[in-house]
Amino acid sequence: MDIDLTQILFFGTLISGLLVLIDVLWLKPARQRRALGLQQAETEVSPEWFKEQIREPVVIEYARSFFPVMAVVLVLRAFLAEPFQIPSGSMLPTLKIGDFILVNKYEYGLRLPILNMKIVDINTPQAGDVLVFKYPLNPKLNYIKRVIGVPGDKLKYHNKILYLNGRALEKKLITRNAEEMPGEWQFVENLGEAQYQIFNRPEAAVNIPEFTIPEGYYFVMGDNRDHSNDSRYWCQGDLQAPACMAAKLEGTPLSVAIGLVPEENIVGKAVAVWMYWPEGDLLPSFSSTRLIH
Repeated sequence: MDIDLTQILFFGTLISGLLVLIDVLWLKPARQRRALGLQQAETEVSPEWFKEQIREPVVIEYARSFFPVMAVVLVLRAFLAEPFQIPSGSMLPTLKIGDFILVNKYEYGLRLPILNMKIVDINTPQAGDVLVFKYPLNPKLNYIKRVIGVPGDKLKYHNKILYLNGRALEKKLITRNAEEMPGEWQFVENLGEAQYQIFNRPEAAVNIPEFTIPEGYYFVMGDNRDHSNDSRYWCQGDLQAPACMAAKLEGTPLSVAIGLVPEENIVGKAVAVWMYWPEGDLLPSFSSTRLIH
C-alpha cells in the first residue's frame, strides 16, 4: 500500500492539530466577540439560541477529541514501539506466519516519522539482531531478516556455511526433518552473542565470495535459509539496483551481485512476539508470547 498507518496518523494529527489551532487563534475569539456583542445590544434571545451561537463547530469538536489520541499513538509508534504482522515464512522457525511482533523503534536511534531521518543516535545493529527495514528495491515494503554482517565485516557464504571475518559460524544439527517444514534440516547457529535456530537444506546453494561490507550498510538473511528473499538474491545480477555491490569470484573475471540494507532504511529491532493470529482463525492466541532471539 502507498499509505501506511503511520502516514495516516501523521497527517491526521497534523490536520486535527491545525484545526484546533485555527479555532483557538481565530474562530473561538470571533464567537466570543459575537456573544459579547449580543449581550451589549441586549438582544432578546433565548438561552438555547445564545448557547448555540458560541458553540464549537462539529468539525472542531471532532478535531479537539481526536488530536490528543492520534498524537499519543503517533509518538508511541514513531519513537517507541510499533506492531507488525509476519506475512511469510522467511524467518521460520524463529517467526511464524501470523505472528504479531513488537518492534523497538528507538534501539537504533530516533527517526522522524514519514521521512525516516535519524535525529538522535543511540545504538547500531549488531550481528544476530532481527531487523525490520524498508526493502531497498521498494521502500514502501517492510522486510524482516536477521543481521549477519555489519559495516567492516568480511563475509563469505560457501556450501551453506557462513564465514565471518575468516571464521565459520558454529552450526549444530538438531533434526533432518523439521516439524514445521518436513524435509528441512534444522540447526542451531551461533553468531556473536546470538543463538538461534535455522532451516537449511544440504543441497548446493548460491555461493558468495568473501567481500567487505561497506560503511553504512548491513548484510541480512532469513532464518529459513532456502526460502528467503534476502541479501543473497535482491540484486539478481543487476548492480544498478539500489544498495547493490559486486563481490568478485576468486580466479575468474566474474562477480556476484549482493544486496545490502542501507542504514537509512532501518525501521527498528524486533524484540517480542505478542500475539499469534494466522489467517482463517476466528480468534487470536496469546499462548505464543515470547522474546525474539
